Amino acid sequence: MNEREAYVQKMKAKLDEWNADIDKLEAQTSKVQADAKLRYQKQLSELKSNRDAAAKKLRELQDASVDAWEAMRRGTEAAWADMAKAFREAAERFK
Repeated sequence: MNEREAYVQKMKAKLDEWNADIDKLEAQTSKVQADAKLRYQKQLSELKSNRDAAAKKLRELQDASVDAWEAMRRGTEAAWADMAKAFREAAERFK
């Protein structure tokens, strides 16, 4: 497996992890009162939007030419770092 394939596999695994985290947070939402539920649902919606953007970046990275791959990788890493931060912040709010 070359560096590009390994990187893509790593990002796919992280995306799967985020999907599982979203499922867990959605389950927690069902246990809270109505006012908090609305806030949590908004945060989940934002997380899903960020996750979808990260998945799009991953698809773009997979489709990038060999010449464009390194530049795409740097952009993807920035987007994924933002997503990781959003998940950490959401998890703190759900506690």
